Amino acid sequence: MKILNFLKPKPTQPTIDSYGQTSSGVEPEQIRSLMEWLFASLLNALYCGKSHLIWYNSDNPDPSVEKVINKAMYWGDPVFLYRCGDRTMPPPQGYYWRMMNEHPSMKIYQLEVRDGE
Repeated sequence: MKILNFLKPKPTQPTIDSYGQTSSGVEPEQIRSLMEWLFASLLNALYCGKSHLIWYNSDNPDPSVEKVINKAMYWGDPVFLYRCGDRTMPPPQGYYWRMMNEHPSMKIYQLEVRDGE
């Protein structure tokens, strides 16, 4: 399947698929601000593909999000998590959530591969 990706035209800008946004409890203005920041960050990194943003509420976790993460990891897409509750979700084995200190909320993380795995 990945070999077919070479035949697809390259996107000219990043796209962000969002999961759990409506049940996150985050205000629309804050959501808009974070999405704009993430989009600008992806552009700044010269990334022009699909990425995934999970709005994770540790008080009301959504088990279906794990499928999204696994699919994104398979395709090599970046995965981000916005912590709406007190904790982040457990990362898949061999990965960790790296806090993106660049964002002032200190609540956004990127899924990263552990060194040596």
